[in-house]
Amino acid sequence: MIGEGRHMKIRTSFFLLVLAAAATALAAPQASKTAAPRDPEIIDAQGYQKLLEQNRGKPLLVNFWATYCEPCRDEYPMLNDLAKKYAPQGFRVVGVSMDDDGDLILMRRFLARYKPVFPNYRKKAGEEADFRQFTQAVLPSWNGSLPATFFYSKDGKQAGRLRGGHSNAAGPWFQLTLIRSRAKPNFSMC
Repeated sequence: MIGEGRHMKIRTSFFLLVLAAAATALAAPQASKTAAPRDPEIIDAQGYQKLLEQNRGKPLLVNFWATYCEPCRDEYPMLNDLAKKYAPQGFRVVGVSMDDDGDLILMRRFLARYKPVFPNYRKKAGEEADFRQFTQAVLPSWNGSLPATFFYSKDGKQAGRLRGGHSNAAGPWFQLTLIRSRAKPNFSMC
C-alpha cells in the first residue's frame, strides 16, 4: 500500500506539472503569425530621383499622401486597386507619406488599415528649406498640397499629374493617362 500511495503521489505531481506548463503556455503572449510591417523607408529629394531612375522603363504612378488628409484616405483604396489591376502589365505604384515624424504611429495605423500592395516611403523630416527642396524635385511649381499624384511614362518623364481630392475621377484619369502616356508623354490634367 505504501508503494501505491507513492505511485499516486508521483502521478498527481506529474499531472499538476503538465497542467501548470499548459496554463503557462496559454497565458504567454502569442507570437504573431505574420511579421509586423516595417516602417516605410525615408526618402529625400535625392532618393526621389533615384526612385524615378530605378523605375525607368516602367509606367510609374507616385502618390503623395498624409494621414490628416481626408481626400488622401478616400483615394488610397482606389490606388491599391489600380496597383493590383495593372501590375501584371508592368505598371508600378509608389506611395510617399508627407506626415511628420510625430505622426509615425498614425502612419503605421493608416498602412495597417489599408494594407497597400505597393511600396511606401516617408518624406525625410527637416526644415522648411528641405521640404521646398523635396517638392521642387518632384515638380517645381508644386507647393506640397495633398493629395498629389504624378504619373511617369516608361521614358521616366512626367506624363501627368493630379493634385487635390478627385477620388471619383482619379480612376478613369489614371487609366486615360496610362494610355495617353504611350503616345503623348507631356499630357497633364490639373
